Amino acid sequence: MTARPLWWDGIPPVHRPALTDDTTVDVCIVGAGFTGLWSAYYLLRTDPTLSVLVVDAEHVGFGASGRNGGWVSALYPTPPERLAAAHGDAAARDQYAALRESVTEVGRVVAAEGIDCGFHRGGTVVVARSRAQLSRARAEVAHAEHWGLGVEFLERDAARERLAATGTLGATYNPHCGRVQPRRLVNGVASAVERLGGRIAESTRVTSIEPRVARTAAGPTIRARNIIRATEAWTSHLPGSTRQVAPVYSLIVATEPLGADQWSRIGLAGAETFSEHRHVIVYGQRSVDGRLVFGGRGAPYHFRSGIRPGFDEDPRVFEILRSALRQMFPVLNDVQFTHAWGGALGIPRDWQPGVGFDPATGLGWSGGYVGDGVALSNLGGRTVAELVTGRHTAIAELPWVQHRSRHWEPEPLRWLGINAGLQVANWADHEERLTHRPARLGKVLSFLTGH
Repeated sequence: MTARPLWWDGIPPVHRPALTDDTTVDVCIVGAGFTGLWSAYYLLRTDPTLSVLVVDAEHVGFGASGRNGGWVSALYPTPPERLAAAHGDAAARDQYAALRESVTEVGRVVAAEGIDCGFHRGGTVVVARSRAQLSRARAEVAHAEHWGLGVEFLERDAARERLAATGTLGATYNPHCGRVQPRRLVNGVASAVERLGGRIAESTRVTSIEPRVARTAAGPTIRARNIIRATEAWTSHLPGSTRQVAPVYSLIVATEPLGADQWSRIGLAGAETFSEHRHVIVYGQRSVDGRLVFGGRGAPYHFRSGIRPGFDEDPRVFEILRSALRQMFPVLNDVQFTHAWGGALGIPRDWQPGVGFDPATGLGWSGGYVGDGVALSNLGGRTVAELVTGRHTAIAELPWVQHRSRHWEPEPLRWLGINAGLQVANWADHEERLTHRPARLGKVLSFLTGH
């Protein structure tokens, strides 16, 4: 069993040198994950004359961009009715439509740039394995129909044809999702940025971001007309931003490659991604090399927004994930699990992502994706490029543009609240397994998460 992300296997190392001297550029982007690299890509596509520098404390794809579950989805963590309450129904619909278009855009760039990352738009199937889950599934379809989100309900047989999980009573199916090998995608975007003339400096830790200036731990200073913060979970470690997002860990396990007979008893013939209508978030995919990859929340939030290599591993959560997968698919009982890893994602206090830019200071940002960042970061990067260059289209007017979430509570309230929410989600799932009715704790969970 290896603790390295499966996605990193077989990736040839590319060592980009660290920044060693003071540098002046048009645009400095802090963070070489999806947000930073998409921003650089679209900036250079929009204005090839720009000098663009992307810096990262580690390497391209070190954070969530190279560790996630590989869903290129149109999911958005803020419900449309919340967006509508602040911006109107039409704007809420536009936000979700932009996410659907972003899934298409990722696929377009993958093809145009020749990125070998296994992108396949097979949609996502979310099974209901109890009456309580079935009730939620039907309610989701009715809600999606009202907002034009394109989610359909699958009766039992149709659901099991796509995903033969035990106890399946029905499912929802959303066509607006693609499967991808995320590390190959982020590396491919990085290479595209460099072909366009952008520069990427790795092993360059930025310690502070101010108007027109970014300072690094090793000493070099970066002066730039515009500086974009693209640090997601690590935003919590920047001075002045410690309470903007909470870094919460999501962990993943992966099986050995499965044979055709095993896949015939699991499903996912269309390379759909999959989940379950439970309270604790889980997600999975059939990988390009024929493995079942399955992840979920469940690891604790660490005091004072802790992010450490040791937090990438939690044997208890790994075993919960393996056990859950074997319960769903008994054919896996004798299958070896070869990989287990984790990483931090960024959650804002109101569970609403934001992208923005202040022309007066030259400071911009995009993030707070709550784990839905593969496609959302693409929209963020395109929006950053428009805001910086002043070449606005409709995406620069979406509800999330210039949104700033209120700060998280100070410790220990933040630690208590987030971990209480996680525990309530587990209790709610347990209550539903026992009673077969929607959990009363669900309302408590909504209160604790503010979502």
